[in-house]
Amino acid sequence: MDRLEGMSIVLAVAEAGSLSAAARLQKMPLATVSRKVSELEAHLRTKLFNRSSRMLVPTDAGRSYIAAAKRILADVAEAERIASGEYATPRGELSVSTLVALGRLCLQPILAEFLATFPEVDVLLSLHDRTVNLLDEHIDVALRVGALADSSLIAVRVGEIHRLVCASPAYLKSRGTPKSPDDLSAHDCISYPPMQSPTTWRFKREQIDYVVPVRSRFVASNLESACDAARAGLGITEAFSYLVAEPLKSKELVPLLLDFQPPPQPVSFVYSPSRFMPAKLRAFLDFAVPRLRARLADLPKSVAPRKQPA
Repeated sequence: MDRLEGMSIVLAVAEAGSLSAAARLQKMPLATVSRKVSELEAHLRTKLFNRSSRMLVPTDAGRSYIAAAKRILADVAEAERIASGEYATPRGELSVSTLVALGRLCLQPILAEFLATFPEVDVLLSLHDRTVNLLDEHIDVALRVGALADSSLIAVRVGEIHRLVCASPAYLKSRGTPKSPDDLSAHDCISYPPMQSPTTWRFKREQIDYVVPVRSRFVASNLESACDAARAGLGITEAFSYLVAEPLKSKELVPLLLDFQPPPQPVSFVYSPSRFMPAKLRAFLDFAVPRLRARLADLPKSVAPRKQPA
């Protein structure tokens, strides 16, 4: 039997949670996947999974085998990359992940330049408004926002982004301009729940926390929709600086409550450590880091300019 193939199938079954799901991932008939698992169990003379009508759960021996198989398959893949010259010349597929709007507005233009510069590299860009697991989802490098949890990942900081409260000039002309967070109770708000609650918004100034009740006339499932609604004059919203940079520059939106915004959040590239860094990843980091730093440095800030002494 092909033990590497067997390891791959067992790993797919463990990650998918069932034979049928693994068969779909491996693009194999269900009967083939079931037979390969049974053959490997017979070869090992041990049971790798406890089977039920709905799912498979690894046994103690199965968990140990799966962990070892993952390491072995990773080493085999790395050996193949070395043999193919991937560590010497930038080539192959580079998988990159980040937030939807951040990727579209800030990273994708850089990726276009990168592809033109390195014709032997292909990019698979995954945009999700969630934190991805680099190993489980086979991601080479991710661009993340916020403080990074302690982990084994290597991080390269490229800048920071700010949160900005803003509204359209037309809305402010008809409803007035809030001077403090407490004024928001008299305004229509546009909320994106992962950033601010639809009923309560939070601010901070000089160690003082402000918790203010708001009325969200519009609740959006993504930040781009919230910003579009603000540009249309539906109310006041809060968004990341990369998303409102152009509307602020064109005066479609006006920044508000600058002195009450939270500290900026760091932005970093993260990737898994390896004994050998593929040339495609090194080339990407060398190319993208300075360009992204320049882009983020040009974004609007959430701190009001200090008045110069007369």
